[in-house]
Amino acid sequence: MTQFVQFEDLGNMPYKQAWDYQESLLKKNLEVKAALRNATDSQEPITTHDSPFTTHHYLLFVEHPPVYTLGKSGDVNNILISEEERTAKGIEYYPTNRGGDITFHGPQQIVGYPIFDLEKFETDIGKYLRKLEDVIILTMADYGLKGDRSPGETGVWLDPDVKGKERKICAMGVRCSRWVTMHGFAFNVNTDLNYFNNIIPCGIQNKQVTSLEKELGHAVSFNEAKERVKKNFEKVFDIQL
Repeated sequence: MTQFVQFEDLGNMPYKQAWDYQESLLKKNLEVKAALRNATDSQEPITTHDSPFTTHHYLLFVEHPPVYTLGKSGDVNNILISEEERTAKGIEYYPTNRGGDITFHGPQQIVGYPIFDLEKFETDIGKYLRKLEDVIILTMADYGLKGDRSPGETGVWLDPDVKGKERKICAMGVRCSRWVTMHGFAFNVNTDLNYFNNIIPCGIQNKQVTSLEKELGHAVSFNEAKERVKKNFEKVFDIQL
């Protein structure tokens, strides 16, 4: 059954503001689920269409000012510059409650935050992550590039099996609470890749980071890239934005 998802393009927004907004949407859905459990226990009538017992899906797109974020199981030593150097460069830093390790968010990078109730899709985090990867792989194919998976490493890569040429174009890290997701992916479009020199991206040694711009040899329309990602979200997840 096709799910309806509310799409919001938040534009350029500081990381903490977008994180707080995600948390508020997650909280609303968790409150709905708690109310549903209470109603079930008391055997009250339950309705599902636009009622207090209906969770809602959201897909947020955002660009962040330069920021490094660390996953809950990440290693802060994967940040290779001091706090003073980072501050001088105008880069923020946040430890987060998502999965994964250290990554960078910045201008001309599509950061996507799906707040999906997986009980309306499939309650399998592994399959959810593979679908997120499929969205980006399809988008890369739209540009004539072959995106791929690297065994044991979440995200989307080019040439993951060619030693010395492995390069990551999209990082992923999510949180899931009572099957409601938050956080998501960061897809490098025309991103300044120099920011990645100050970290060990995703905690993975000796592998490169890339972007659509670098792979194609020219900048691409950021708005067009967002539209392609949206189209492929609808295709992969069978949703209507």
